[in-house]
Amino acid sequence: MSACLCLVFLFFSIVAEATYSPGGFHHLSSLRLKKKVSKSKHELPFETRYFPQNLDHFSFTPDSYKVFHQKYLINNRFWRKGGPIFVYTGNEGDIDWFASNTGFMLDIAPKFRALLVFIEHRFYGESTPFGKKSHKSAETLGYLNSQQALADYAILIRSLKQNLSSEASPVVVFGGSYGGMLAAWFRLKYPHITIGALASSAPILHFDNIVPLTSFYDAISQDFKDASINCFKVIKRSWEELEAVSTMKNGLQELSKKFRTCKGLHSQYSARDWLSGAFVYTAMVNYPTAANFMAPLPGYPVEQMCKIIDGFPRGSSNLDRAFGAASLYYNYSGSEKCFEMEQQTDDHGLDGWQYQACTEMVMPMSCSNQSMLPPYENDSEAFQEQCMTRYGVKPRPHWITTEFGGMRIETVLKRFGSNIIFSNGMQDPWSRGGVLKNISSSIVALVTKKGAHHADLRAATKDDPEWLKEQRRQEVAIIEKWISEYYRDLREEQ
Repeated sequence: MSACLCLVFLFFSIVAEATYSPGGFHHLSSLRLKKKVSKSKHELPFETRYFPQNLDHFSFTPDSYKVFHQKYLINNRFWRKGGPIFVYTGNEGDIDWFASNTGFMLDIAPKFRALLVFIEHRFYGESTPFGKKSHKSAETLGYLNSQQALADYAILIRSLKQNLSSEASPVVVFGGSYGGMLAAWFRLKYPHITIGALASSAPILHFDNIVPLTSFYDAISQDFKDASINCFKVIKRSWEELEAVSTMKNGLQELSKKFRTCKGLHSQYSARDWLSGAFVYTAMVNYPTAANFMAPLPGYPVEQMCKIIDGFPRGSSNLDRAFGAASLYYNYSGSEKCFEMEQQTDDHGLDGWQYQACTEMVMPMSCSNQSMLPPYENDSEAFQEQCMTRYGVKPRPHWITTEFGGMRIETVLKRFGSNIIFSNGMQDPWSRGGVLKNISSSIVALVTKKGAHHADLRAATKDDPEWLKEQRRQEVAIIEKWISEYYRDLREEQ
């Protein structure tokens, strides 16, 4: 599942601006956050296949016909010819990662007798058109964008239906985070291929200043406030203490010792980003039950972090308390003897998102003084300079709203859109860039007060709260209605 809109980025180096992906956490500096996630590749009940895909769907130059092999996963255990096809529109990462965190589709497949297909996004995972050189320059990365990805999905789905001799099968697309954005956009752009979309935690309004720039970090701060006002205050005060320690004589050595780093720190910002990343990610994945999406965590980990902070002895420093809370995210298993904070690896192949953020996926953000995280102002000029330096490209901040819409979305989609579920949990910081109100009778918003980042797409467990069960029941009922109406119309045509 995403973050897979999984797949987020750090915003705290001296110059660099944050570039967030709804599915992951990235930054334009050299820092990489290592996700301690089990891919469970060999446990997934899917067959892996590869589809020959054209490099460029929108031009007819000789280079556009270059073929790369796009990975997809398929499960036909419950399917019968003519039955529905459920397609996951892949995010910014390895498709196995998202398939292992999208158990909802597996849970409902028997009821619908559905064929399940998870399609990997181009330039992520194994679906790299230029192999190891795919991310080396803007010349190759120029073929990485959401429009090409949507066309990939359309062509693969059409080919699959033809090969199965089941062209009348209704297709429903699913996606979470960036994948949720793609699912919603796919329904709008290719309504002749899919009858409906479940777009979970899809921040399609996080562009072009449609929502306040501080909304993402405001939501994170509210999550921690709701758990404990003292917890919020301790984290907010910890940044001044971190600054004070770092400016002492041998300050970086002291920070390295305090943070139990594997190697000596070269910058205080590495420690600050490490702390901030823990709080941001934990707010995103504040699931009601134990999970292993971004990292192994207990149920409601924000509350558990705050219990750690509130449980420290009187007189403990704010920085020590913040470190103790962050360690829940990075070391819940207790197996880490030290922490690698600089030059970390990118385990899930998320690096391509930085290029997308420098081109089309421009989600401006800022962090106010009221937030528990260090404040910063959105600096579009500095961000543009970074993108030019790294890739030789300029961001196009208005392109997504031009291509897919977003402005006055209630009025626009009410007139021409249909059959989209926008699901959001208000504890997810991305939710404030999502569609939170019904637009029409068939474009509905399912909003839960305690939901986190695409929690509804996770596999059901015996410990799921009633509000989550009800959200899924509503989704199933809506999808069932779409499919019933489709088959009824199909019978009437014959």
